[in-house]
Amino acid sequence: MPRRSNASPPEKSEYADIRFTEVTPATRVSFETLFEQPGAPKYCWCMAWRHAGREHIQNDEKKRRMMALIDAGTPVGILAHIDGKAVAWCSVAPRETYRKLSSQQDDSETGVWSIVCFYVPRALRRGGLASALLDAAIDHAFANGARIVEAYPVDEASPSYRFMGFRDMFAVRGFREAGMAGSRRYVMRLEH
Repeated sequence: MPRRSNASPPEKSEYADIRFTEVTPATRVSFETLFEQPGAPKYCWCMAWRHAGREHIQNDEKKRRMMALIDAGTPVGILAHIDGKAVAWCSVAPRETYRKLSSQQDDSETGVWSIVCFYVPRALRRGGLASALLDAAIDHAFANGARIVEAYPVDEASPSYRFMGFRDMFAVRGFREAGMAGSRRYVMRLEH
């Protein structure tokens, strides 16, 4: 699977004993526990980019909608586990499970999976966990039939959308720029 460019090698994680799992009805409790801890994004439950996720609804309704997706078997993302505990999250799923992510999006295109969000707790940042999560998300998407993995990262100096990842993290893995989604977010793609 051609995934790496000839640029500098991807950052290695300092976490040797990391495991990744898909969020499913069987792993839902780990996802729920991660999102309910202090500092976690329980204000959005990673529903902002999903259909009907931008509505002004209460956090408990966002959680209910996310749990309904998980219980229905809809792919929503992956968790990173260290010492058996879920510690981080990446929203990676078929693009059609999200609302429109860029104005140039061709909805007739099939086999595209999108990476729209990372959650790494502040105490675990700068150790390569986001990079390891990205590698696992790419592998997960391709293993589940993706032809293309699409992402919407920003430059590191961006004042917003930082939860979508940084452009360089994707570029070093061979993602190519395919346009812009708004004024800050790049549309970047990796083909299988």
